[in-house]
Amino acid sequence: MGTALKPLLVSYTTAHCMLGSVLLAWTAQGLCTALPGSDAAALLHDLRRRLPDAQLHALAADSAQERSAAVVAALNGAPGPQSFSLDPQGTEFQQRVWQALRNIPAGQTRSYAQLAQAIAQPGAVRAVGSACGANPIAVLIPCHRVLRSDGSLGGFHWGLDLKQRLLLRESRA
Repeated sequence: MGTALKPLLVSYTTAHCMLGSVLLAWTAQGLCTALPGSDAAALLHDLRRRLPDAQLHALAADSAQERSAAVVAALNGAPGPQSFSLDPQGTEFQQRVWQALRNIPAGQTRSYAQLAQAIAQPGAVRAVGSACGANPIAVLIPCHRVLRSDGSLGGFHWGLDLKQRLLLRESRA
């Protein structure tokens, strides 16, 4: 008899930050999702799409405020190290890309090709772009710092206006 895998337990809430509304979700290991958007139902649908096998539980208001405070501060650009762990859910390849994204300092950018080289897969430029597009943790895994080789913005899951605002904010810091 095989051992059944335990379902991924995910607690979530919505909060407000410089991005506007954001859905925040945690596993037992850390923050797994930070999705900006204005429609709570659409954000919850996106969370379910990203984590189809997870058991989702909305946090009570007092617990939500306590859990989200440090994340909101980080999203708002608070300096210093984060006081919480990240636990993005993805493939091994996506995890490698997302780790490389976290190594890009604020105020700097990289091209998709440079990011592919950073993970020792220079031929995987399109796959790197796809992994950036699948990033479940906006801003804290800074896929907004990746540009096309010609310096243009390229894509951004949450819109090019937000990408441009984030890059401008970081260049001023």
